[in-house]
Amino acid sequence: MKTFASLGIRNYRYFFLGALVSNLGTWIQRIGQDWLVLTDLTDNSSTALGIVTALQFLAIPLLAPFAGSIIDRYPKRKVLVVTQIALMLNALGLWALVATETVELWHVYGFALLMGAITAFDNPARQAFVSEIVPRNYITNAVGLNSTSFNGARLIGPGLAGLLVAAVGVGPTLLINALSFVAMIGAILLMHGEELHPAPVSKTRGGAMDGLRYLAGRPDLIVVLVLVFVLGTFGMNFQIFNATMSTVEFGVGSAEFGLLGTVMAVGTLGGALMAARRTKPTLRTLVLSMVGFAVSALALALAPNYYVYALLLIPAGFFSLTAMTTANASVQLGTAPEFRGRVMAVYMAIFMGGTPLGSPLIGWIGQVLGPRTSVLVASVTTGLAAVGVFAYFVLHNGMRVRIDRHPLRLKVWTQERRPIDPATPEPAESNAVERMEDRRRPERARAA
Repeated sequence: MKTFASLGIRNYRYFFLGALVSNLGTWIQRIGQDWLVLTDLTDNSSTALGIVTALQFLAIPLLAPFAGSIIDRYPKRKVLVVTQIALMLNALGLWALVATETVELWHVYGFALLMGAITAFDNPARQAFVSEIVPRNYITNAVGLNSTSFNGARLIGPGLAGLLVAAVGVGPTLLINALSFVAMIGAILLMHGEELHPAPVSKTRGGAMDGLRYLAGRPDLIVVLVLVFVLGTFGMNFQIFNATMSTVEFGVGSAEFGLLGTVMAVGTLGGALMAARRTKPTLRTLVLSMVGFAVSALALALAPNYYVYALLLIPAGFFSLTAMTTANASVQLGTAPEFRGRVMAVYMAIFMGGTPLGSPLIGWIGQVLGPRTSVLVASVTTGLAAVGVFAYFVLHNGMRVRIDRHPLRLKVWTQERRPIDPATPEPAESNAVERMEDRRRPERARAA
């Protein structure tokens, strides 16, 4: 599939451009808020930064069942308009405190908690809404382009935020984010309703439990969620890693700190563009990208100076984004439309909701044992998770592995035809783990 295929759909173009502007504002505020906590409100306290990060995600796992039920019971387009307005007002409130020089650390904690509560509804609604904007065969492409939008903004936002903080202070970064939500709200309202593909609306009030029961019967999806939990809880803490490594380990300023986010976005943007070209997500891609992330994080922990650390963020960003987009597309494609809102709410709760557990722990490790140790924890945990899932399938699903020398390629398949890929929930002739047996020469496959 062509990389930008989904942009040929008018409604998706509106969604993509609105999200691009909104994501730019989000990244600008993220750097500004981190700098506010680290330098203005504390003395480079990674623990305080970890608490802020945790509070942003604390409400997500708690509200996930309720949020998923709401998303499946009401039109996702209307839910998104409400959540985007609420997020805009939240950013305006924090900006007002900073602009009047009355902000205190507990204010930042409170606004972070409120933002997390709104995000508990907004994120799964946006994820599930993508499948209503584009046809099913475009979902993987659209998920990849969504990540392109997010990481394209990430390429520009942190560096711009660093310059803004150095020139005029933190306040403007918060105001820019508040105003950026106008673009997303406008994009949603401009969409042509007759060109959408709305999922069936759930009429049951016990929808939250129905969603959990549906997941309980889908071990293929549960495996993906386990990997997502580990990556989100221990791996994706670069908000803390970059802040502590730049200020404590390397002793650089706000501009250099902001630049780290921009450099990492080079890798994540590359991963997003690669994801947009894939026609189908595969479990093999997910596991190997987790391994790649673990190796990259290990290299980051051993980086001798700021410049080497910055360059190593590129592969770390590439592998983390590949894992995230593969998992996201797998869950969306593998879930029945009438359950998609509830399942995506659980997905986001696991991915982002693990942060209240991981961020304070990572922040504490960084403060007590040093920033390098906190990055090392990310490497070890994600690597063990990938190896554990791979071993599970080898032991329980009869998976076989072979490395071909000509060309050099890892081949993975199952001896029995069983659907082990969440993107292919029904039995089929082939699955997304790429069984790879040579049907033209079955005797060769048996000999392997």
